[in-house]
Amino acid sequence: MALKFANNQSLTGTTALPSAVPTDNLILISTQTASNSANISFTSGLNGTYDEYIFKFINIRPATNDVGFHFQGSTNGGSSYGVTMTTTAFKAYHTENDATTNLTYTTGNDLAQSTSYQEIGQCGNDADQNIASTLTLYNPSSTTYVKHFIINTNYCDHGDETDNAFYAGYFNTTSAINAINFKMTSGNIADGIIKMYGVKKS
Repeated sequence: MALKFANNQSLTGTTALPSAVPTDNLILISTQTASNSANISFTSGLNGTYDEYIFKFINIRPATNDVGFHFQGSTNGGSSYGVTMTTTAFKAYHTENDATTNLTYTTGNDLAQSTSYQEIGQCGNDADQNIASTLTLYNPSSTTYVKHFIINTNYCDHGDETDNAFYAGYFNTTSAINAINFKMTSGNIADGIIKMYGVKKS
C-alpha cells in the first residue's frame, strides 16, 4: 500500500497503528447512571486485567439534603462490603458570599482500621449542588499488598460552599478487592454518572 500524505504531512489511509505507537491509556470498562438509586455497585470488570482503576463521578447529587457520598470494597464479589480501611482527609473551602475560607484537616472524615464506608464528598440536593470526583484504586487484585487509593473531590455543599477535598488511604487486606459499592449516608442517589476505567500499561 502506498503512503498518502496531506499538505500538513498527516498520514492517511492507515487501518492500524504500529504497536510502538502510544494510544489512549484509559480504557472505559463500565458506566452506570443513577436515577433515584439506593446504591451503585461495580461487581464485574474489577480484576487483574489492569494494575490501576479510575472511577469518575459526574454530577452526583443526593435525594436528601446535606448527606455524604461514600464507598466501600468487597473481597467476595459484592456479597458483602466492609473491608478494613485506614484513611486521611483534608480540604480547602470557600463560601459563595466570600465570608469564609479555610484549609483544614477533617478528622471526622478519616478512618482508622475501620470497616465503615469512606467519604468521597458531601453536598446539598439543590439543582446547583453536586459532586465531581476522581477515585484512583491501585492494584486491587494483588494478593501480596494492601490496596491504596487516592480521591480528589470538588463539591457544592448545602450552604453553597465549594469544597476541594482530598482523601487517601488503603484497604488493609491482602485479599483481592473485586467489587466496589457507592451510596449516600442517608437516602438515595438522585442522579449522576459513575464511570470505571482501567489504566493500560504504556
